[in-house]
Amino acid sequence: MFMPELLEPIHEFSRQTIDFSRKIAIMAVINRTPDSFYDAGSTFGLDEAVNAALQAIEDGADWVDIGGVPFSPGPELAWQEEAERIVPVIKAVRERSNAIISADTFQPQVAQAAIEAGADVINDTTGLAYPELAEVVAKNNVHLVITHSLAKPRTIYPRPHYEDVVAEIRQYLQDKVHVAIDAGISPSKIIVDPGHDLNKNTRHTLEITKNFQAFADLGFPALAAVSNKDFIGETLNLPKAERTLGSMVAATICAMNGARILRMHNIPESLQTVRLIEATQGWREPAYQIHNMGDVNPPAHPEREPSK
Repeated sequence: MFMPELLEPIHEFSRQTIDFSRKIAIMAVINRTPDSFYDAGSTFGLDEAVNAALQAIEDGADWVDIGGVPFSPGPELAWQEEAERIVPVIKAVRERSNAIISADTFQPQVAQAAIEAGADVINDTTGLAYPELAEVVAKNNVHLVITHSLAKPRTIYPRPHYEDVVAEIRQYLQDKVHVAIDAGISPSKIIVDPGHDLNKNTRHTLEITKNFQAFADLGFPALAAVSNKDFIGETLNLPKAERTLGSMVAATICAMNGARILRMHNIPESLQTVRLIEATQGWREPAYQIHNMGDVNPPAHPEREPSK
């Protein structure tokens, strides 16, 4: 397993501290949109979104990522409307949980409103398309996820091309990290994400999954958002509803190559995946140990008396 040398292994969030040298965090996806990629609007209602977030935490998620606008192309939503979608969810979850909360947004005004509501992290899938976002993050001393993508927000990028997809994404992330630091964001508040499937075809995304070490090696906790994505469906010829197993395999490949945050939909399955990886690395103890421990545990089934 690749162990990245993190510039700042221990990250402080408002109510949580994570040592990314010994833990893989599970980020649950909560989309308060009518047209979300995976759940098709099932958590668009306020109560549904809040309940889904709290259930994910109950199931073992360390973190909930709350978004009001999908990455996919479409008309731009006014920032006030986007804020109206996510701020009440963030407030409700913050009142009831100490979990890490991120706002999935690229809009500076939405980010500010989300932070005031209790968000610890701004998850920007556009790689600081709006530079003012970095200023908001720096001013509030919260975390920023810097994600690779090519298109302007919510616009079509019909046929992305790379000469070397891994090298180009690594350089992009490196450059954006410098932008963030120049804006006043502490390196201890930066997370990087190569952006699985975002302006990438399936072969591109398979390549960045295989070579995830290149992004983890930048020195910042690396996030892998692989859950139920099209590269899994196209590789295995499966619809979204049948991609859970493939998602766990993809998450494992990324984790074994240095990913320290996994953005996932299926939390119970993700928890089992992460717990087993952490246990094999000696970061956590097994839940119990009785197998082949007869010297300290009585036999589970006493031998029967011999037949007369």
